[in-house]
Amino acid sequence: MAKRKKMKKKLIIIGGGAAGYFAGINAAELNPNLEVVILEGNNKVLQKVKVSGGGRCNVTNACFTPQELVEFYPRGKKELLGPFHQFMTGDTMEWFENRGVSLKIEEDNRVFPESNSSQTIIDCFEEAAKNAGVEIKLSHRVEAIIKKEDKFSIKTTFKEFIADYLLIATGSNTKIWNLILKLGHTIIKPVPSLFTFKIVDERLKDIPGISVSNASVKVLYSKLKEHGPLLITHWGLSGPAILKLSAWGALELFKNNYNFEIEVNWLSKKTEFVLEFLKSEKKKNAKKQVILRSVFEEIPKRLWVKMVKASNILETLQWAQLTNIQLENLANQLTRCKFKVNGKSTFKDEFVTAGGIDLKEINFKRFESKLHKNLFFAGEILNIDAVTGGFNFQNAWTGGWIVANSVGI
Repeated sequence: MAKRKKMKKKLIIIGGGAAGYFAGINAAELNPNLEVVILEGNNKVLQKVKVSGGGRCNVTNACFTPQELVEFYPRGKKELLGPFHQFMTGDTMEWFENRGVSLKIEEDNRVFPESNSSQTIIDCFEEAAKNAGVEIKLSHRVEAIIKKEDKFSIKTTFKEFIADYLLIATGSNTKIWNLILKLGHTIIKPVPSLFTFKIVDERLKDIPGISVSNASVKVLYSKLKEHGPLLITHWGLSGPAILKLSAWGALELFKNNYNFEIEVNWLSKKTEFVLEFLKSEKKKNAKKQVILRSVFEEIPKRLWVKMVKASNILETLQWAQLTNIQLENLANQLTRCKFKVNGKSTFKDEFVTAGGIDLKEINFKRFESKLHKNLFFAGEILNIDAVTGGFNFQNAWTGGWIVANSVGI
């Protein structure tokens, strides 16, 4: 009598993004008796990966200690410490390099593919998924998720799927969050986490693209303060310093309706030091026009001109003609430059939120729901977010890896 063929169990993944692909590929490779299907609502996969890092894909960050790594997560710090001991940044780099993707570490510790193209990461995922037998269903928008005894029914625009294991990894998706609410989970209301500051100010006008390598920025009347590269844009200020500030201040700045004041120290130096330096320049360059040359290599010429003019220093004035008040004005513009922020700008394709599934309802040893056995979550769908620099992707890789190792156990 012929042996009855053992039925494969099925893992359905909702969301064809970073966490979903990573979990699906690893689950299929680790468990050949598992059928893995990814349901993607769009007609293309990995679009967020494609635009990430300015099209280069900031894969992870070269921070190799879990205790240090969790410090980059405004939400999820405590919960991720254990998972990072299971799968860290070094594991991520090894995973990609084992699949033929050469990576490089840049000066700021961000990790990118050597190709400087996110398509390299997408190609890696698509080839690995194909080799592992992962089935990708495009344009399958999920309309309902129903728990049926020990299985899950997932109804899409095309058909119904029955899953033994279900991973939801859709990121910030209001429609999916509403379906998760029906399963009894709590959703922390999402607010933007990574955004730039809208500022209308003559000192920033007509100089977009100017950047300063190490500025300090603080939100006045709060404890929020960050430092790092600062970029002047058409609409205000951006760059890592602003994005870090927006991540840590996501909830507070939302409550203020994105109307607040900031103070910028373009030099990250004390005002007193800068003032003394300017006084020494006055003696050394007495006959030279102040506006013609920035005396700080950190300050680009066009920004220097703006700071000089804002200090009530006429274009024709020489250093010897400056009064003590004008020198103090210039020192303050360089180290205590105040701006009014009136709104935010988000990267539509790289949208990151603070909010999502309440972390108290997740078992982080498995990234599994505490309410429903074999229901898993990974990535930004959880109330976890990080500052810019590859940290949000690392959350996705770690969660996906742990789910892949938990399915079937």
